[in-house]
Amino acid sequence: MTFWGRNMGFKKTSDLIAISFGVVTSAANAFTQEEVALQLDVLNNEIFVVLAADIDLAKPDITGGTNSSVSGAISSTSQTALPTLSNTNTIATAELAIRSDAPGSQVAFQRAAAESYTGDLDYLSLISTNNFFVQVDGDGNTGNKSCRGRVYGYRARADASTYAALVQSEVLSA
Repeated sequence: MTFWGRNMGFKKTSDLIAISFGVVTSAANAFTQEEVALQLDVLNNEIFVVLAADIDLAKPDITGGTNSSVSGAISSTSQTALPTLSNTNTIATAELAIRSDAPGSQVAFQRAAAESYTGDLDYLSLISTNNFFVQVDGDGNTGNKSCRGRVYGYRARADASTYAALVQSEVLSA
């Protein structure tokens, strides 16, 4: 297996780390975000290399004739609305949806990336700031919904120019 970090200006400094998270909407169908601290050593140009992400969403409410959904995301920067994969700082997204045109007539949909770390990935994302963010949002639900999961990765030390470029890219594209 090729270790891409050697060619990219960073060196692995830890074994695999799994960071768990959970966020619950502040009210039904309200966008809610939570910050997860990575406690990186920024003085030594430490970054977090994301290998995989697992997002577990609460199920949307079933109400005949009403569409409902629960969506979640993980991003390296703070967001004001649920980000999509077209956002550079979005690491992963997931969605559960129920479409209903009448009582007793519902169809469920699910959209998510692979749900477990397989060991043969290069990396999904590089986080150079000291945290990441988890978002959850709902639509057509009567109660609060949650987004729980894990981010898998390792700590690495970047050379000075790589670290500066990563921080600038992450912060300016927020």
